[in-house]
Amino acid sequence: MTTRAAGAVDEAVRARPATALRPYVAWYSGYRQRGLAPAVHRGLPSPYLTYILTLDEPLVVAGHPDPAQPPGSYPTLLGGLHTSPALITHEGAQSGVQIAVHPLAARALFGLPAGELAGIDVPAEEVLGRLAPELRERLHAAADWTERFAVLDAALLRAARPSGLVPPEVGRAWRALRRSGGALPVAELARETGWSARHLQDRFRRETGLTPKAAARVIRFDRARHLLAAGSPPPRLAELAARCGYFDQAHLAREFRALAGAAPSVWLATEGPEAAKFRNVQGGAARAAAGWEA
Repeated sequence: MTTRAAGAVDEAVRARPATALRPYVAWYSGYRQRGLAPAVHRGLPSPYLTYILTLDEPLVVAGHPDPAQPPGSYPTLLGGLHTSPALITHEGAQSGVQIAVHPLAARALFGLPAGELAGIDVPAEEVLGRLAPELRERLHAAADWTERFAVLDAALLRAARPSGLVPPEVGRAWRALRRSGGALPVAELARETGWSARHLQDRFRRETGLTPKAAARVIRFDRARHLLAAGSPPPRLAELAARCGYFDQAHLAREFRALAGAAPSVWLATEGPEAAKFRNVQGGAARAAAGWEA
């Protein structure tokens, strides 16, 4: 359980973006915490790009998905899809907004395919220029979460370039994988697109940052960990494995160790809803918006 001092602050607000933004952004998550015990959080693989604008303290990344990338502090951060956890720390205080961006929207919002961000975290201004720090300043000056989310709506709507769309075949393959919960084999995806499996793999990786097979793993894992955290009591692991398309409980456990860096029971004990140590990165079990997912 999280240790809180008297007078501690623990705010967490989740909101959907304006309707016109939902083809690009799944949700906003605002967080502000003070007076907590220092903590370490695993930033788990998910089907979304991570875009974070801090309000006060920078985001401290002790370990990136790519172990070759050195630790760092980030007032703003943009991270691509990945297949291993990041390690994020705080010393008792943190605040900011996380924006969950659909990977197929990277061209429209950021001017580049999500594949160029695969497995790495960068200061958002390296991609967006002055927009990122200016937007952070406007969020800091806003009076409350409602106003902050309205600021994001306006800024992202101005930035969006609907012409920056991915090849329709990649879009169809991504949406099919999402609908199936990561269960469709690559050969079937290739048949749906009319491409060869190799060509689909190359174009899919360029646009999303993952191969179709790796994306299926991440989608399946993301569903499993949300179901694990949402149950009260948590589901039996054998039942969870069957429901999410794993061969058996041992397969589920291996995938958790690979993608989360911990066994399912260990992750649930340290970062599940009862622990609630971190409110920002990937917090909660909200469903994705429609648009790119359908």
